[in-house]
Amino acid sequence: MSTRNLTDRSPQANNNNSGDSDDSEPRNPFLQEESSSLTNSSEDSTTHLTSKRPAKPFIDYNGYYSQQGSSNSLSKNDYNSYSSSNISGIGQSSPNLNNDIYSPPEYDRYPSMGRDSRITSMANSTNSNTNLLGHNKKGSLSSQLSTSEISENSSNPFLVDADFSPFGGYPASSFPLHIDEKEPDDYLHNPDPIADAYADKHRFMSDFKNMDKRSTGGLIGLIVLFLGAIALFIIVPALTYTGATTHGSNTQVYEVLTQYQYQTLSAIRTSLVDPDTPESALTRLANDGTNWTLVFSDEFNAEGRTFYDGDDQFWQAVNIHYAATNDLEWYDPDAATTTNGYLELRMDAFENHNLFYRSGMLQSWNKMCFTEGLIEVSAMLPNFGNVTGLWPGIWTMGNLGRPGYLASTNGVWPYTYEACDAGITANQSSHDGISYLPGQRLSVCTCDGEDHPNQGVGRGAPEIDVIEGAVDSTLGVGTASQSMQIAPFDIWYMPDYEFIQIYNFTVTAMNTYAGGPFQQAVSAVSTLNTSWYELGDTAGPYFQKYGFEYRNDDDDGYCTWFVGDDPTYTIYATALHPNGNVDWRRISKEPMSIILNLGVSNNWAYIDWASIVFPSTMRIDYVRVYQPEGMNQVTCDPSDHPTYDYIMNHRAAYWNANYTLWEDAGYDTPKNILTGNCRSSKFSL
Repeated sequence: MSTRNLTDRSPQANNNNSGDSDDSEPRNPFLQEESSSLTNSSEDSTTHLTSKRPAKPFIDYNGYYSQQGSSNSLSKNDYNSYSSSNISGIGQSSPNLNNDIYSPPEYDRYPSMGRDSRITSMANSTNSNTNLLGHNKKGSLSSQLSTSEISENSSNPFLVDADFSPFGGYPASSFPLHIDEKEPDDYLHNPDPIADAYADKHRFMSDFKNMDKRSTGGLIGLIVLFLGAIALFIIVPALTYTGATTHGSNTQVYEVLTQYQYQTLSAIRTSLVDPDTPESALTRLANDGTNWTLVFSDEFNAEGRTFYDGDDQFWQAVNIHYAATNDLEWYDPDAATTTNGYLELRMDAFENHNLFYRSGMLQSWNKMCFTEGLIEVSAMLPNFGNVTGLWPGIWTMGNLGRPGYLASTNGVWPYTYEACDAGITANQSSHDGISYLPGQRLSVCTCDGEDHPNQGVGRGAPEIDVIEGAVDSTLGVGTASQSMQIAPFDIWYMPDYEFIQIYNFTVTAMNTYAGGPFQQAVSAVSTLNTSWYELGDTAGPYFQKYGFEYRNDDDDGYCTWFVGDDPTYTIYATALHPNGNVDWRRISKEPMSIILNLGVSNNWAYIDWASIVFPSTMRIDYVRVYQPEGMNQVTCDPSDHPTYDYIMNHRAAYWNANYTLWEDAGYDTPKNILTGNCRSSKFSL
């Protein structure tokens, strides 16, 4: 082992007692040139420890071994510094000194070998009753060991062939590293600034030269990706460039039919006629014997359709409480969907918006309307055919009123009037309570500058019902109320029955209810087979067709209702002739939207709660609209009865169901020349 002599420049470095000793060999300053021997005997064995080493000069060492000598090994004088006599004194008591080496005090800088388990075991193996080293008063041993009985490989770690420690405490053999010894990890403990600076400066090239296969593959992939991006986004466009496109100066002008923004759907229909409609239904025989053409249909064959606002081209399921008839349910879009080729409107006993029932109402309002024609709906009515309470409805209403939005219908429902007289005034100017209506808001004689969709034309939102389902509790069968709601009213709400035709008195009769202070109902009731209901008899359930056909000519106009292919009754235009203080009421000329709903209300019929099964579902197989050949008036905004601009200019009334009056929505009722003391350029009395 390479060593350094840290005492070779001591003032007494050459003060050797033996002239033939080698100064290059390190010496232990704690041993004299004369051998020291330790003897420890027992009954079984005797161990002799003898070490002969030339003493090495020691001058500057003032560590533990110079300060902790016992009275047996050092002179009795206090030594404040080292001198020749001091060193001599140390050499005279080497046995005691060796004993102190085994047990240094607690404040020594190194752990005590005397407390080490290895040394303790050595002492016990030598003599269990005698210490390893004996003590004499004058530096002599209590017993001597002969030199011949000790081996060179002593068990004493401080007597091995090793350097003494220049730092005090253990001999140099306890320090495996020396100052001038080189180890592979020396650069971690003794950084070389020059080498480190060079490595930092050439790190990239060094890493590049020593790159492994994985890193090489990653670098090649990065280069290929970069070159591919250049080829894709620079080289290919440059090679395929054909020059700038020159746009012509000619512009195409087209008419915007509606500002309504339809949602983009993957299965959007491009025709008003459903592609699933069978060819046999493309035409239908009208009441006058002519074939009318199918102009709109919805077969509801697509599975899982929803009808939230914006979901569908033609329908919307409203999210309102229908307060106009004090309904007990909340209309929720969740209750309307398509299943197994049918539209299902499901009523649940499910609390919603503090109401205990939830159901569905579908409207085509402001999306699909028709003026004149024939509407046919195939439906299966809900629940039992002999249990009263539910209110299924299939009906139409003028587009100027939105069903369920009372501010929009205020003053327009169910007016169908073109005169300027008492019929346009509040209560029909009658004090007998025949009418509670506020008067026709959009009369034919609205003054110039007032708010009107097309001044000079009497406007309103009349209602024509395909069917309102009820039950005849006496007969124990279902009934279909088919009616026309109009205003202003006849005296006693009675039209001229001379101009009403019933086709089969065994199944159809005029309704005993003819109206009230809010509407006049020209209505007939027909009995229905109980197998046409959801929970019908064992022969069912079956779908049945319901509909009406109408023309709105002032002289030859009519409206005919039917169940299946059989007409039930017809009302002619002449049945609504002037009566009392009102003029002609006309069969609707307004664009009519379609409403499908299932409700429950005490306003309609007695509710047999114990017999109604929840959930209860009304199913619609299809809706079809026919018109005479070449008519095709399928729009909510016809030129002679526009609605779109007027609706968009009064959005608060048409989109907020909480407003119940026109004035609540922030709009004024337009004046007319009859009551407003103003003039109209479109009408004169």
